[in-house]
Amino acid sequence: MKIFRYPSAAADKKMKAIIGRAIDFRKADLQAVTRILNDVKGNGDDAVLRYGRQFDAPELSIENLVVSPAEIAAAGKRVDRGFVRALNRAADQIETFHRQQLPKSWIDTRRSGTYLGQMVHPVDAAGIYVPGAKGGSTPLVSSVLMGAIPAKIAGVSRVVMATPPMPSGEVSPHLLVAAKKVGVDAVYKMGSAWAIGALAYGTETIPRVNVIVGPGNIFVTLAKKIVAGTVGIDMIAGPSEILIIADSTANPRFTAADLLSQAEHDPLASAILVTDCAELAESVQTAVEEQLTPLARADIARQSINAFGAIMVVDNLDVAVDLANQIAPEHLELQVAEPMAVAPRLRNAGAVFLGHYTPEPVGDYMAGPNHVLPTAGTARFSSALSVEHFIKRTSLIGYSPDAFRREAADIMALANVEGLGAHASAIQVRLSGKRSGR
Repeated sequence: MKIFRYPSAAADKKMKAIIGRAIDFRKADLQAVTRILNDVKGNGDDAVLRYGRQFDAPELSIENLVVSPAEIAAAGKRVDRGFVRALNRAADQIETFHRQQLPKSWIDTRRSGTYLGQMVHPVDAAGIYVPGAKGGSTPLVSSVLMGAIPAKIAGVSRVVMATPPMPSGEVSPHLLVAAKKVGVDAVYKMGSAWAIGALAYGTETIPRVNVIVGPGNIFVTLAKKIVAGTVGIDMIAGPSEILIIADSTANPRFTAADLLSQAEHDPLASAILVTDCAELAESVQTAVEEQLTPLARADIARQSINAFGAIMVVDNLDVAVDLANQIAPEHLELQVAEPMAVAPRLRNAGAVFLGHYTPEPVGDYMAGPNHVLPTAGTARFSSALSVEHFIKRTSLIGYSPDAFRREAADIMALANVEGLGAHASAIQVRLSGKRSGR
C-alpha cells in the first residue's frame, strides 16, 4: 500500500484515479439486461422460470417459485442457537434505530383562514433483493434485516423478498429464518435482472411492488437503474469504500484490518488512510501486507489495494477533514483521540464510525443504522437507506373564502406572468361570486 504526501502532484493523481472509478456499465451488459426486463415484462412467469432454470436451479417450477410455509418451518430447525441469538440482537437494535426515523403527518393553521399540511403514507408494497453468493454458502442475512425492517416500520403492508435459489432449488435456511424474524410476507426464488423485472412489472404469480431495495451484481444494479421511475429504488450502488482518519493514538493493526475489510469486497473497492502521523503511516503499510497474505480473498484485496488504496500523510487533521469531504466516502472511520471533536465537521459521508473500537463491520451487522449507504461520492447528495424510502408525502391545502380573496390578486399576477390564463381564470371566477355556468 503506497504512502503519499498530501497535497502533492502524485497524491492528487492517485486521488483522481480513486474518485474517478465507477461501475463498468458495458454496452453489452446494458443490452442484455434490457432484453431480460422486456422478456419478463412480456412473458411473466415463463421468463422468470426460464432464466431461473438456466442460471440457478435446473428443476425450478412454478409450484416452488414461492417459498412454502413448510420450507420456512424446516429452516428454523437447521440453524444453530448462536445464529438465532445474534440475529435477534441485530434485528432488535436495527429496529430501535429505524423507529426514530418515522416521520409524522402534520397540519399548520398559523396563516389565518388556511389549512396546510402533509399526510405521510407508506407505499403499498416493497421488494427486498438479497443476492446469492457461492451457491448459498454465504447467505447475506444482514441484507434481509436492513431492507425489511425499515419497510415494516414505515407501515408497508406487503414486504416481499427475492433471492436466487441454490442449484437444489432451496433457499439458505439462514435467509428464511431472518425473513420470518422481520415479517417478510413472501419469499421468491429468483435472482438477477429477472427478479428485479418481476418485482417492478409483476407476473402471473408475483404481484408488482412500489419500491425495490437491496444490493446486487452489475445485472441487478443495471436493472434497478432501468426500472427506476416505474418503481422507486434505494440507490445505484457502486463498489465499497472506506476512508480512515487516524492520528498517533491509532493502533496500526486495527487500522490495517479495517482497510482490508473493505478491500476484500471487490477489485474496485477503495481503502484510504489519511493521517497526520508519518510513523503510523509506515506501521499501517507494514501491517496491511502482513494481514493481507493469509486472507481467503487475498487476490481481490490486493487488486483493490494496489489500484484504489492509498495512505495519505497530511500536515494536520483539518486537511484530513477537507480531503474526506471532497471524497465523500461510504464509510468513514475516525481513529483519533477525540472523534466527537472531528465528527461535526464531516459533511459528506454515508456513515461515520467513532473511535478505535468502532470498526466498519459493527455497522454492517449490529449497531442499528442501515448499512445500505451511498457510494462513489454520492454521499455529497444522498443518504443511507431509511424508513423514508418506503413512504410518500401528500400535501394538504385548504383556504377559507377570506384567505382566498386576500391572496387572489397575487396568484393571478404570477399566473399571468407565466402566460397561463386558465390558471388566472380559476381564481377570477371565484371572485365574481356567480354560481351559474351561464
